[in-house]
Amino acid sequence: MPQTPAFEDLLALVQDRSAALRSSVAGSPNLDVRVPSCPDWSLRDLVEHLTDVQRFWAAAVVAGPSEKPATVAPVDDTLSVDLLARSAAATQELIAALRGAGPAADCWTWWGNSDVPTTSGAVARHQVQEAAVHTFDAQLATGTPQPVPAVVALDGIAEFIGISHGTAGPWPHEPARIGLHAAEGESWLVDVTKSGAHLIDGQHETNADLHGSASNLLLALHGRLPLDNLRSEGDRATLENLMNWPDLD
Repeated sequence: MPQTPAFEDLLALVQDRSAALRSSVAGSPNLDVRVPSCPDWSLRDLVEHLTDVQRFWAAAVVAGPSEKPATVAPVDDTLSVDLLARSAAATQELIAALRGAGPAADCWTWWGNSDVPTTSGAVARHQVQEAAVHTFDAQLATGTPQPVPAVVALDGIAEFIGISHGTAGPWPHEPARIGLHAAEGESWLVDVTKSGAHLIDGQHETNADLHGSASNLLLALHGRLPLDNLRSEGDRATLENLMNWPDLD
């Protein structure tokens, strides 16, 4: 499995993917166009969502260890009119909070019952994925979808397994071992059982495998691409179950 990017690199990737989302939105003549991968949202809603998410996590990191989510301060009135300006300010607020805390500071997270640390470093890593997947959403809505950068997607696959699968509870199907294989040369083996999902090391026999670019693997896990965008081997039902677990709606 690839190494997670260094903390400063994660901050740069949050900046890069957030800017890419804003660039895509800025080029659209209609902010009310629907987002195909998030059909309940318009482009405007998508930007508002990322803005709110980044401001929330900035507050969570600044608040430090807590048993409950942080309270977010009202937005600066001088920015309230400009959608993209508020988004850019939220990104800078998040990066400043993360850099000020450093990677090892504890804070509230919603994945406390997983194996992933509840630290500002883990928040930075997760926020790279938040911005990257929603950038793809924005690009899809504007007719300019681009692959998720490989450095983001390669780390994002393990991050998704650790957090999204890691907080989903027991696997509701027959136990299975699934291989995910990126065209970039990296692979992940996942055991899914009544104890949940766990990455395992080494070479082992699998019940099913998925092959594709790291971007397509990541976007399929996030429900942005159908299974048919990947090459599958083994038990198809197991792979379909994996794509539908957890329920991300």
